[in-house]
Amino acid sequence: MRAAICITPAGERVENHMDPTFEIPHVRVLTRHALPHIIEATLVPLAVFYAAMWTLGVWGALAAALVWSYGALLRRAITGRRIPGILAIGTMLLTVRTVIAVASGSVFIYFLQPTLGTVVVAGAFLLSVPAGRPLAERLAADFVPIAPDLLARPYMRRFFVRISLLWAFVNLANAAVTVWLLVSQPLATYVLAKSVVSLTATGTAIVVSTLWFRRSMRGHGVLVRFAPRPEPV
Repeated sequence: MRAAICITPAGERVENHMDPTFEIPHVRVLTRHALPHIIEATLVPLAVFYAAMWTLGVWGALAAALVWSYGALLRRAITGRRIPGILAIGTMLLTVRTVIAVASGSVFIYFLQPTLGTVVVAGAFLLSVPAGRPLAERLAADFVPIAPDLLARPYMRRFFVRISLLWAFVNLANAAVTVWLLVSQPLATYVLAKSVVSLTATGTAIVVSTLWFRRSMRGHGVLVRFAPRPEPV
């Protein structure tokens, strides 16, 4: 624990105890922490979809993936386990895409579905702020273990509120550019350009969020650093 001497407006010297160092785990540790959530929220529903498509057809596959996702949510709720943010978002997006797929067989609407899902995610980030449960905080906990006492600090909550707004803006901007590409470019160009735009936007937002976190925590006396590479077992 470090300490600093601060001068109050009245001229009094006050010892200000700073928070300890916040260490971001090595990428291997992050992978072990996040990979199960990613598999559960994205890869397993995809595998269920393709497996069911051979026996139940496209509509049956859509229903099977949706049932599995809601089953995963219900299983965690019944057992009292924490529901990862990435699972909640993945289920929400899958719900939107399934409803639209059932309602329309249009190719345009089909390719528009991921963009509508992006808009839904942006709305979820925005609505989570006035609800007092910033979505960025839940997602961060999926990838980086953060001590509950640190999450409870007011400055941490303010940071995640701002990051939630940042990700809402990034998703809205991504959706706007994607729609423009869809209506103005040939399909082959659209598919390639959409992937580049989405990866660039997401990567940039991750870098900005990380740098912003380090700067914000440093302003409150918390030194953020990456943990060294773990020793092989």
